[in-house]
Amino acid sequence: MTSSSTFFCGIGGSGMLPLACIVRARGGSVAGSDRALDAGRLGAKFEFLRAQGIELFAQDGSGLAPGMTLVTSAAVESTIPDVARAKELGLPHLTRPQLLAELLNDAATSVAVGGTSGKSTVTGMIGWILHHAGRKPTVMNGAVMKNFVSPATPFASALVGDPDLFVSEVDESDGSIALYRPSVAVLNNVSRDHKEMDELRALFGGFLAAAGKAVVNMDDAESRALAPAGAIGFGFEGDCTVLGSELNLEAKGSAFTITAGGDQAEVRLPLPGRHNAGNALAAIAATLALGVPLADAAAALASFQGLKRRLETVGTAGGVTVIDDFAHNPDKIAATLATLTARPGRLLVMFQPHGYGPLAKMGDELAATFAGGLRSDDVLILSDPVYQGGTVDRSRGSEWLVDAVRAQGGQAEHLPERPAIAARLLDLARSGDTIAILGARDDTLSEFAAELVGNLGQRG
Repeated sequence: MTSSSTFFCGIGGSGMLPLACIVRARGGSVAGSDRALDAGRLGAKFEFLRAQGIELFAQDGSGLAPGMTLVTSAAVESTIPDVARAKELGLPHLTRPQLLAELLNDAATSVAVGGTSGKSTVTGMIGWILHHAGRKPTVMNGAVMKNFVSPATPFASALVGDPDLFVSEVDESDGSIALYRPSVAVLNNVSRDHKEMDELRALFGGFLAAAGKAVVNMDDAESRALAPAGAIGFGFEGDCTVLGSELNLEAKGSAFTITAGGDQAEVRLPLPGRHNAGNALAAIAATLALGVPLADAAAALASFQGLKRRLETVGTAGGVTVIDDFAHNPDKIAATLATLTARPGRLLVMFQPHGYGPLAKMGDELAATFAGGLRSDDVLILSDPVYQGGTVDRSRGSEWLVDAVRAQGGQAEHLPERPAIAARLLDLARSGDTIAILGARDDTLSEFAAELVGNLGQRG
């Protein structure tokens, strides 16, 4: 970096907060701004940042000063006052992935976790295995890792350890995955999301080629096709370097056998769903590439607590369980629905699309996922999409998605606002049901889920 003083514009974002904490913990001077702070939302998050010694400012340019480097998130437009002020002062300007790439590429040993789905969970698992093995990693994650939460670190999406052992999830949505040169690159899966398949294949193929070692999911056909010679393949099927077998899916977790290089170990994972068993294979394969013994890696995952907003049980009241989940694209939603519909009782889903752009790009796939993934007595309620201003085309909204779900044989209803959704869920829910709150790019969804638990408890 060009200076020891860094200003994070959009500091409350899921990819910005952990980076800011890592830079601050390494002794850098850190300040920042966020529109959620200006709007008076998410106060606990910003108090946590202040407790780290990070000064916060209104997003009006007032926090910028000579000698700083500006770092912006993808959600920050070039027209906002902080960016304009940085230009006036001639300050260096990095995007979030550019700063992350500096930290990762400078580390002596690094692990970058890529793929359409599961990145945060695999990153958290790798971090926990390395920590459990006494390796003291630095971990940059896009979600709060429950194993590292404490009263002093309630927003533990970063773990600060050895700067020369750096683990991070990396994003392909803006093409920035091409910036990374990891010691170990993990590719979990490839499916259409932010970009078309041809572009994704090129990006992920380049990502694997740039790494010292490639760790690839052989159960995913697209990933398997991109695996370079000598890749460490993992999966539950076929010829894999790291092979899972005897998978037993349970209501609250899974158990399976893992075989690698003549060694064998039993894994008991306290997270439900086949997709999480696959995530565990990915994490174990990556840590094997770093020299962690198979038995140690498998044993560590028995105490892995998972991540916030990843199939997180918020609470149970009146016999109704409330789940908070980050699922927002077809693959993630399909995995969540498969896991939750395997449980007894009805599933009541509230889904908030994470923008109008994603509805325009993959609305048909979303509709097919909901229509095919929910049972006849399950309920799907769609709120209006996340909208944070700008000129995005809003012609395809949640009303359109309701019609598309129905056209594919499913059931759905549209309630634009949260109070009406809460009232509808409380009216519908009965003992034995599960309520799932799905969506991304909006931390207030977790607050909504917690309020539902409280309201369910007050029904009598």
